[in-house]
Amino acid sequence: MDRRLGGVIHAYQKYDPVQFPSPSQPPPDLVSSAFEQALMYGNYHELTEEELARAIRLDPSQLASLGPSLEMLRAILEERKRKILATYECDTVQKKARKAFHQSAKQVRLPKTLDKHFQRAIAQEQPYLLESLWYQAGDDQSAAARDLLKVTQRMSDKHHIEELASSYHFTGLESMSIDKALEVKEELEKIDELLKQLEEAEKTAQIAIIDMDLLSEFTQPGDMQQLEEMRRQLENLAREQAERQGLEKDPNKQGGFRLTPKAYKIFQGRLLERIFSQLAPSRSGRHAGDVVGEGAVELQRTRPYEFGDSVANMDLPQTIINALLRQGDERPLRLRSDDIVVHQTRNHPKCATCVIMDMSGSMRYDGQYINVKRMALAMQGLIQSEYPGDFLRFIEMYTFAKLVSPGEIIELMPKTVTIHDPWVRLKADMSDDELSEHQVHPHFTNIQHALKLARQNLVNSDTPNRQIVLITDGLPTAHFEDEWLYMLYPPDPMTEQATMREARLCQKEGITINLFLVPSWSQNEEDIRFAYRLAETTQGRVFFTSGRDLDRFVVWDYVQNRRDIIS
Repeated sequence: MDRRLGGVIHAYQKYDPVQFPSPSQPPPDLVSSAFEQALMYGNYHELTEEELARAIRLDPSQLASLGPSLEMLRAILEERKRKILATYECDTVQKKARKAFHQSAKQVRLPKTLDKHFQRAIAQEQPYLLESLWYQAGDDQSAAARDLLKVTQRMSDKHHIEELASSYHFTGLESMSIDKALEVKEELEKIDELLKQLEEAEKTAQIAIIDMDLLSEFTQPGDMQQLEEMRRQLENLAREQAERQGLEKDPNKQGGFRLTPKAYKIFQGRLLERIFSQLAPSRSGRHAGDVVGEGAVELQRTRPYEFGDSVANMDLPQTIINALLRQGDERPLRLRSDDIVVHQTRNHPKCATCVIMDMSGSMRYDGQYINVKRMALAMQGLIQSEYPGDFLRFIEMYTFAKLVSPGEIIELMPKTVTIHDPWVRLKADMSDDELSEHQVHPHFTNIQHALKLARQNLVNSDTPNRQIVLITDGLPTAHFEDEWLYMLYPPDPMTEQATMREARLCQKEGITINLFLVPSWSQNEEDIRFAYRLAETTQGRVFFTSGRDLDRFVVWDYVQNRRDIIS
């Protein structure tokens, strides 16, 4: 017999180390859920390794042949459940529970004033009625009180056993005691919970959702050890993917991951990808075509010189060649205006923008503040990636207005409403050194102060293209007059007049005001009229948009505005 080379050959099916995870598969998204939680609550707790493992989404096929298969574990549990149902019958124990309940009820002796209520509780089998009688009995150490507790327990046992009989189909012949039936019910419920967890793990490859302690009650120690090893592999994978996406270990604390600037970039990139993926088919795309004109970036193309062109953009070699071709061998060489050619240039004007974000008390409605913060992060990501020369500032608006850095946006929250009177007429002298901002009700809307702060930041920017993006849900309810702060609700004409004066100052400085009005529970026709009045007074623009589309509308408008400026 010919000797075959290689000896015994082992075939390892399904599991391929190269495919765990697939190198072509996009990495799981570990930062979006953390950011969404931060947008909603203003901060975020540091994610533990277990929470990362719960958040990660893998291809379930990658788990094939890693430790005990989930199918095998499910088969073990289903076989255990089948044996229990095939061993016992449930009719006898139901009769026992019913008899024990009625016998305990007959032993109760209550005053005549309570007996009628007791009989009603027994007839209706309502535990809350027995609980009420127990409180009315007075002394909880009395015989009547102890008897009521016994009846309540027997009623509870009866209900549990009836639930057992209705939830599971028993086919066996062995009868159970009441205690045994309750134990069987608890065991079957544990098995059902584990089967549910295993089914979910098969769909999502989330081993972390399986209760290992509970599963160990039904499986062999060796299987549990292999399953635990599989869980550790997934945690290592989650840790590696987390570090790639900007979630890093906090060296100051035991365990836990924190968001880094890299995670911010990834989240902002996903926001922009979502926004621009929804561009209408008729649009040409994300970027406008090159606009030819006076500018800083020279192109390869040239054109004849025209009066007023900068000589700094002259194409000197081609100009000399044109003169030589025209003049021939004649010397000295003399240039004429029709010999000169200049480089064409691309125009890249800068844009200066202040985004005013309403964080007054009413922005809690329908989570509008979340949409505002998501829009702000998308805007900052757009400016950083596409228009790094643009000027961008963010202003938080409430009873006051203040500049916030991009890193602080995610922590902004609408202010807590601290006064609920239907009619408010307050003023505060903010020049008083003993008066702090923290002593003033924070939940009002001071558009006038926000516009003033935006104007002061934009007026010195080195571009004529200045704009304010004002996001609010309605009328202003606070304003400054010199050092006096007025807080007036319902909205007062005096506040609107102060706001309009500041808006006209913005217009005088060449600043365009774009007002994005988001819906609110308190919004009415007067809020809409105010938006129109502000736009008409300043020759600005007003947009009516749902909060969920706010980021898309603002970012698209910003890009379109730049196209208009270049054109």
